[in-house]
Amino acid sequence: MSNFDDGASPAPQPGPFGVVRESGDPERVTVLVAAFEGWNDAGDAATDAVQFLAEHFGAKDVFEVTSDDYYDYQFSRPVVRRSATGEAKIAWPTTRLSTASVPGTNLDLVLLHGWEPSYRWRSFTAELLEQATLLDVDFVVMVGALLADVPHTRPIPVTKTSDTAELQEELNIDSSQYEGPTGIVGVLSHMASLGGFPTVSLWAAVPHYVAQSPSPKAELALLRELEELLSVTLPLDVIAEDAEAWERGVNELAADDPEIAAYVQQLEEAKDTTDLPEATGDAIAKEFERYLRRRRDDK
Repeated sequence: MSNFDDGASPAPQPGPFGVVRESGDPERVTVLVAAFEGWNDAGDAATDAVQFLAEHFGAKDVFEVTSDDYYDYQFSRPVVRRSATGEAKIAWPTTRLSTASVPGTNLDLVLLHGWEPSYRWRSFTAELLEQATLLDVDFVVMVGALLADVPHTRPIPVTKTSDTAELQEELNIDSSQYEGPTGIVGVLSHMASLGGFPTVSLWAAVPHYVAQSPSPKAELALLRELEELLSVTLPLDVIAEDAEAWERGVNELAADDPEIAAYVQQLEEAKDTTDLPEATGDAIAKEFERYLRRRRDDK
């Protein structure tokens, strides 16, 4: 019960992107969350994270690119899958958009799950951004995963950047300083910013010595960042258990190889030295806010 005389609860404060929880009928906010398989997706962590959102919120497909226009099937091979009755079906590499609304919020999601195209990247990105405009997208979140010199025994680092000045200030982040070859995640992020879409990029660092998929610890790190950005609470217990089992499995493999064990120890020491300043009041406050939000949602 509120302590205010009129019995009204204080208005909830909007989170990033203006997302509000349990607030009557606020203005809708639409966020596009995108991930691509292939070069941009170490351990399948990024696409698994977006697929998790799609399944959890019951997203429905609304658009699919014409695959023949963008994919070289000798490079991105179609896959034969069989139903429970043994019936064969060809799954073609493609890129799809699906939509969902998040209950109890003013948030609508547009989820992009795709394969990096083989050619015509400019036309490909233009077609996707045209659809984003038709779907009234307000913000874009690009999700990727890369191989890096990080230990599997420490929290997976997630780099968050934006070239949008307003988002840099609101989220206390910087623009990317990367120079070099890029994939479709980098291209679409750049073109979205040029097209007037405020854009954030999330990149998880996957230990390069355990690069095979799945990579549940990296997926979990990305989903926790998405929780904060989207002001949502996700049921992550199963993925957290998978991440713990994954880490135990890698520990067992490393224990059987002295060279790998020594290398992991070296990475741990370097990571711990770098991360010491991160044990700040802001980091503790962020974890406490997540805890409070989960308690409220459980109730």
